Amino acid sequence: MIKNFIDKLLGKKPSAAKGKKLQFGKREEVGVDAHGIDPALVDDRALNVVRTLKHAGFEAYIVGGAVRDLMVGLRPKDFDVATDATPEQVKSLFRRAFIIGRRFRIVHVIFGRGRENDVIEVSTFRAYMDNAAAEAVSGNERTSKNELAGMKHAVDASGRVLRDNVWGPQEEDAVRRDFTINAMYYDPETQIVVDYHNGIKDAKKRIIRMIGDPATRYREDPVRIIRAVRFSAKLRALGFKLEAKTAAPLIKSQALLADVPQSRLFDEMLKLLQTGHALASIAQLRELGMERGIYPLLDVVVERAESVFVQAALVDTDRRVSEGKPVAPSFLLACALWADVRDGWALRIQQRQHSHPALQDAIDDVFNARIGDVSGRGKLAGDMREIWMMQPRFEKRVGSAPFGLVDQPRFRAAFDFMRLRADAGEIDVVLSDWWQEFSMADDNLREDMVDQVREELQQRQRAPRVHKAPVVKEATGTAPEATSNEPGQDEASEAPKKRRRRKRTSAPKDGADQATSGL
Repeated sequence: MIKNFIDKLLGKKPSAAKGKKLQFGKREEVGVDAHGIDPALVDDRALNVVRTLKHAGFEAYIVGGAVRDLMVGLRPKDFDVATDATPEQVKSLFRRAFIIGRRFRIVHVIFGRGRENDVIEVSTFRAYMDNAAAEAVSGNERTSKNELAGMKHAVDASGRVLRDNVWGPQEEDAVRRDFTINAMYYDPETQIVVDYHNGIKDAKKRIIRMIGDPATRYREDPVRIIRAVRFSAKLRALGFKLEAKTAAPLIKSQALLADVPQSRLFDEMLKLLQTGHALASIAQLRELGMERGIYPLLDVVVERAESVFVQAALVDTDRRVSEGKPVAPSFLLACALWADVRDGWALRIQQRQHSHPALQDAIDDVFNARIGDVSGRGKLAGDMREIWMMQPRFEKRVGSAPFGLVDQPRFRAAFDFMRLRADAGEIDVVLSDWWQEFSMADDNLREDMVDQVREELQQRQRAPRVHKAPVVKEATGTAPEATSNEPGQDEASEAPKKRRRRKRTSAPKDGADQATSGL
């Protein structure tokens, strides 16, 4: 202990780290004949980042899951780059680059604009640091914020790493990564894969294996628990399985997630549900006995995954990802929580509250109960609210209402939501078909469609007067007793009139309120 303290004062690496030198692994450089990566699958923007760094005199490789996916013949969704350049040096080489993060400082290099925006994440090789020799804080990221400000390597009382920004050689960077199949480095120019931990062999054997002792690695970063589930779900179709030693501590280690910041858990939950393998991830959670306790919102999604509506949303999300289409967390979460909103809305209407404020109050209750402070009052919440508030507006298909609704920025998401409701049998599929055609039509056809709906409504409103008025008049004029002998007919003829009167007087007001809410 005294020697470690002296080494720390002198800036030397802890002796414990030196004693574990053998676990860094042996560097192997594997050519294309062995790894089989098709260079055509490499993203041009990732290639641009690697070339720029190398031309500036630095080492640079595509790293992590992208290498794994390339090796098994998949086109990666994201590309990460690892280099020996510091974050400041990386940032200086690219016009649109930003240093982010405190726990791990990395650089986001931005390409494109708007919806075509793409990010290449660049990280600096990190040194292997023995957590027993790291600086320790008694609290967490929030309670020890000032204390952590000047630290490069720090852990909390449980051993969870709070800071890891000590740079080192590639061999040490490899050992601090999680799974062997994620610890390979690919140079797209030389087409060489650098492997320290038999990642290529594990990829060929279809094994997901943790580098080092799994229980210790989960304690260092409990989010690795969720990552283990996600990778096993994503690669399951290709025959990958969790190694027994890697899977064994998962359930016992799950309690460690309570110390992870809620915002980070929220992001990991979205990765589980929005990387194209949502259904497989839920199945994997259930198979491992981890369907509850990771994150409250995830508990809701897993619980409702077999309901017709939520399952349709999960299938639709997986389909869109597989087709390369964008997906938004607001849409999937709006689907998962719709039952709460719908039931709360219906209950308030039964209590004679007006439809529009009833829906608003129901939404507020769901935000308070289910989402809380994590993204609950930001853009995500705003998008979810718009999707829900637009649903009653789809019932308005006359006048200017349809034209105003279809021009709303969130119309497409709200329409897709309504289409899933129709597929689940919650509303008439005819309504979904009408809006599908209306959204794709030109102005002239839209006018015709609105006119047709107006005529149909007028015909339904005129029909009772034409057929029932003479009967009522004849009955009252020639046979007064007939009214008392057939009360059911009188009640049936009066009730629709009352409903029509309410609809005619309230519809414009509702439409105005709902249109305002969507702007």
